[in-house]
Parts: sequence; structure tokens; C-alpha cells
Amino acid sequence: MPLGLAALDDLFSAFEELRVALDGTDVATIDAAASQVSHCASAVRSIGVWRADDAIRERVTALLPLIEAARVRINILSDHAGQRLALLAAHGSTQAPLVYGR
Repeated sequence: MPLGLAALDDLFSAFEELRVALDGTDVATIDAAASQVSHCASAVRSIGVWRADDAIRERVTALLPLIEAARVRINILSDHAGQRLALLAAHGSTQAPLVYGR
């Protein structure tokens, strides 16, 4: 298997792990999955000739729905977290202490 296709397979797997992590509640798992996606994306970028190879270009195109799904999922989860923090702020921290600090 060519290096480019192997790197793309790794990126597909990383996005799948991120999807599973985002469905959970473990922040460390989400962070690790996001780091893996970043690492695999860097590996794909470093190939440099992926636009010239039809097979690799097709794999990248097939990856786009996974990327969009992860983006939407992250936006929804961020919105939910913001709503919860707004509710906590509205009730004061004595009613519902913050789950994490900054």
C-alpha cells in the first residue's frame, strides 16, 4: 500500500476514534483523540503530492463527510457546554458549583 493511502487510513481511524470519544464524557479521551487526528492530518499534509494521485484524492474526498460530522458534533457539544455554564452562572455557583475551573 502506498504511503499516502496508509496515512489516509490512519486519518480515517483517528476520526472514527474522535467520533467515539465525542460521544463519551471523558475529557482525556477526547483530548487524546483530537491530538491523534492532528498528528495524522500532519502526516497526510506532509505527503505533498496527494493532489496529483487520483486514488489518494478520492480517499480525501471520502474523508470529507467524517470531517464535517466531527465539526458539527464539536459545535453542538460546545453549544451545550456554553448553555450549561450560562445556567450555572444564572443560578450562582452556590446552587451548582462549576465542574471545572480555568
